[in-house]
This record gives sequence, C-alpha cells and structure tokens, in this order.
Amino acid sequence: MAETSLLPVRGGSFMFHPAGSLRQFTPEDSSEEALAIAEAARDFMNGEVMPRDEAIDRLDLELNRELLGKAGELGILGIEIPEAYGGLDLDKKTALLVLEEMAKQASFSTSYGAHTSIGTLPIVYFGNHAQKSKYLPKLASGEWVAAYALTEAGSGSDALGAKATAVLEDGHWVLNGTKAWITNAGFADVFVVFAKINGTHLSAFIIEKTDPGVSTGAEEKKLGIKGSSTRTVILENCRIPEDRLLGGKGKGARIAFGILNIGRFKLGASSAGAGKRVLEYTLKYAGERTQFGKPLTAFGLIQQKLANMAVRIFVGESMNFRTIGYLDEALARTSWESETAGADKMRAIEEYAVEASMAKVWGSEALFATADDAVQTFGGAGFSAEYPAEKIYRDCRINRIFEGTNEINRLLIAGTFLKRCGGPEGLPLVETAAAPLDLPEDPLLRTIALAKARALKVIALAQSDWGPKILDNQEASARISNLLLEIYAMESAVIRARRMIEAGHRWAALARDLAEVYAQEAWNRVQGEARMLAAELASDAVLDALVADLLAMHAPSPAPLSVLRNRITQALIEQGRYPLS
Repeated sequence: MAETSLLPVRGGSFMFHPAGSLRQFTPEDSSEEALAIAEAARDFMNGEVMPRDEAIDRLDLELNRELLGKAGELGILGIEIPEAYGGLDLDKKTALLVLEEMAKQASFSTSYGAHTSIGTLPIVYFGNHAQKSKYLPKLASGEWVAAYALTEAGSGSDALGAKATAVLEDGHWVLNGTKAWITNAGFADVFVVFAKINGTHLSAFIIEKTDPGVSTGAEEKKLGIKGSSTRTVILENCRIPEDRLLGGKGKGARIAFGILNIGRFKLGASSAGAGKRVLEYTLKYAGERTQFGKPLTAFGLIQQKLANMAVRIFVGESMNFRTIGYLDEALARTSWESETAGADKMRAIEEYAVEASMAKVWGSEALFATADDAVQTFGGAGFSAEYPAEKIYRDCRINRIFEGTNEINRLLIAGTFLKRCGGPEGLPLVETAAAPLDLPEDPLLRTIALAKARALKVIALAQSDWGPKILDNQEASARISNLLLEIYAMESAVIRARRMIEAGHRWAALARDLAEVYAQEAWNRVQGEARMLAAELASDAVLDALVADLLAMHAPSPAPLSVLRNRITQALIEQGRYPLS
C-alpha cells in the first residue's frame, strides 16, 4: 500500500491522493472501552427496548421517557457531554458504535438521536458555562429530554427563511412563531429554538416547556417511526430570560448548520446499524422458507439480495468509521478547558461537511435499498404487518428527509467541494485532473485510480468553464455529488479490506469479496455519471472528444459477481448474521 500521510486530512481531499495514502480508521480499530460501551448499549436494547417494540410503536410517551431515563443511568446519553457537566466526554467513534445498536428500534432510535445529538449538542458546543451547568447534567442523566426546533411549515430545506421572531423587552426575550415536525416535542423539557431577532438576525434560544407561552400541537400521524413523538411547537408571546440566548445574536445559522453536520454523520451510523438487523431477520426467513423443495437461500437472485445487503453494511461501516476517524483526530486538538473550545471544535466538524453529507445520503439510500430487498425476499409476507420487513420499509423512509433532504445534501456536497477547490490553498482540482495517470498494479486500487481520474476530468471542466454557475444546474451538481459519493464509498471499502488482509483478520477474504462487489458495480456508476455530466458541459465535437478521452482510460476487467455473491451468502448462512460485527 502507499505510504500513509501524517498530515491532517482535509475535508474533500480524498479525491487528490492515491488510494490508501491517507490514514483511515476502521471498525477493526475500535478500542476495548468503545466496544464495552457498545456492548452495554446492545444489552440495553435487547433487554429493555426490543421487548417493548410494539408498545413503543403505539406511541407510549411515558415509556419513551422511562427508557431514555434508563439509558441515562447507563451513561449512554452523556457520551459526548464534557465530564465537567456530568458526561463521559468520549469520542465520536464510541458514539457511532452506540448509535448502531440503538438503530435496532427505529422510533426509539429517533427519540434517542434527537435528544443526544441535535437537542443536546447545541448547548455542548455553543452554551456558556452557566447554560451548560444548568442543562447538561440533567440531559446527561435523562432527567430532562431535549428537542431541536428549526423547521417551520414554510421553511424546511430553506432554514434561513424561518419566520419565528424574538424581541427583547424588559430583560426578557419574547418569541412568536410555530415550529413544525419537532421530534420529542410531546415529552421534551428543553427546546433549542431558532428565531430571528427583530425579524432579521437568526439566533438560537433555550426554551423550557414550563415557560409561559409554549405549547405543542397534536401528534402527527406518520408513515413510519410511529413510536416517536412529532408535534408542532407553538410560541405565543413566549417570555424567557435574556440569558437564554444561545451562542450570541445572529449565530443561529452557524449553530443550525454545524449541528446538522453532526446529525448527518450519525444518520449514516444509524443506517448501517439498522441494516444489520434487517439482514439478520431476512437471512433467517430466507433460510426457513422453501420453494420448489429448496430454501430461498439456494436461489441465485435471493443470494444477490442477501449479499448486496452485506455489501451495503460493509461499505457504510467503512465510510462512517473513516469519516469519524478524521473528525475525532481534529476534535482532539482542542481541549474543553480552552475558552474557545466550542468554536474550535465546531470548525473541526465543519471541515468535514462534505463527508458528513455523503454519510447521510449514502447511508439513507443504502438502508432503503436494503429494506426494499427485505420486502421482496419475504414476498407476500413482506407486505404484511405481521412480519418485520414491512415496518423497516416505512420507518427508514424518513432518513432521506431528515437532517436536510438528500437533494439538498447533494447540492451541499457539490457546492462545498467546488468552493474548496482552487486558489493558493485550495484543493488542487485542475492540477490533479491534468496530471499524468499513475495506475497501481492491484486491480481494485487501479479501479479507484481510474474512477478518480474520470471524475476529476469532468469536474475540473465544470469548474473551469462554468465556475460557480455550474451549481445553478442542479442535475449537473447532483452528478458531481454522485461521483464523489461513489468514489469515497469504493475507496473506504477497498482500503479497509486491504488492511484486514494485511492484518490476517479472520474475515479478510469475505471483506475482499464485499469490497470487490461494490467496486465493480460502483465503477459502472462512475462511468455513467461522468459521461452524463460531460453532456451537461459540452456538445457536438467537443463532447465527442471529451467522451473519447474518458473512454481512453481503460475500464477494469470485470469479475464474476455471481461467484463473489455466492461466497458472501454462504458466509452469511453459516453465521446467521453479518459476521464482521
């Protein structure tokens, strides 16, 4: 493998380095402490939450509160809260492992995530000492539950279009407005609410449920995650003390978007965790159900579905842990004892905004594909609420809307990446695209190098010929994002598999098969996206020449994917689950 760089990894820089030359954290690198906490979370889910699955989905708010309280007793509500305020102050890798376990029950996972992530972390990163001292210990213990109130009926993706207002009167903020689709609203004690001071400066405020002028609407009747509380939050001359302003006047956009980046990382982790459970019960059903005298697992097209589920889990894990590794490394450079700790740590998180959005988009779409494969494998039973496949199909659909729709995130991926390219200190897009192609001998590394070369060629053309105007063409922007998504996913999986081989890991051969299946098919998607993006940038003879240049970069040799998938499925059958956990 290429020599690993010791320099800090910049967000988006994966496109400009040979595969394997940047450091990459993997699940196999997890510490004993992190694994022990994940095991405690697994025991909690298996012992306390999953036996109450049906009751949770009947929207038992008291039960939700009770379970969050028990999670607080175990310490898993305070993983990311500093020790000085009652938390454990553990790294994001540990939080990721816990999130994978929590994802077994989608509704409770939603309540947990809204509390520990977007509900609590604004106070962790932007609160002053008094605010942290008042709220964080109670949020860490589960005595209080948090919610995040940004969305309004008329401003979903357009968060800056919020209409809620805040006016300072006699030492109190007076807030008016209505927030929509607020998770945990039915039982939350603390709301981080966004409103515009004097109608112009978007800012964040801490509101308690007992404050005058706060009320909630009826529970929303939803397609899925029926056991999570979702209501409107209504502010009618809501009066709160002046010291409840969070982060300062006009800092709302910074807080909102910074915290959403964390939520996006975490959605990727939850998606991988949910996928493991779906694979497990689908594998069990397929092994027990017989047709034509054989179990479903004996049929090639069912094997394809089961193997693809495992491929998506492996790739998703690889992406998530790689990204979290970069993030933890950056966060560790700042101690909470620093006066500027919150702002410094938020800058570190913002550095990986591209990777955060990719984790969210890729993970949510992979889980939905897995849920669809599960329904199809179950056949008619998959359409019945008596079997689990129907439930995950409904529950996971929200993930492509949560934390910014996947459409908005695709625009963010492309826009942020292009913004970071060019200039004396920018990412070297044009230079790298024009550099001679150096192809490694290893077939999978060669595939990654060819994919990067094709993608960079057309992305560089978009940047040089169109500049920022290329972002006005949303289909072209989405194609740029898809190229980055596929390459990051492919590279993350391949490098993880190579490291497992080098380490003599017991599942190294399986990891190689999983990575190769994805790389082979991702190559075809990269090729297609590059060609179609070229068509958005040029026409006639110029387009013909550009496509000819792309085709001149020889495609990797294909592999017999049915053979690889059969081997993967046999390993799954032998273990009865995703074996790399």
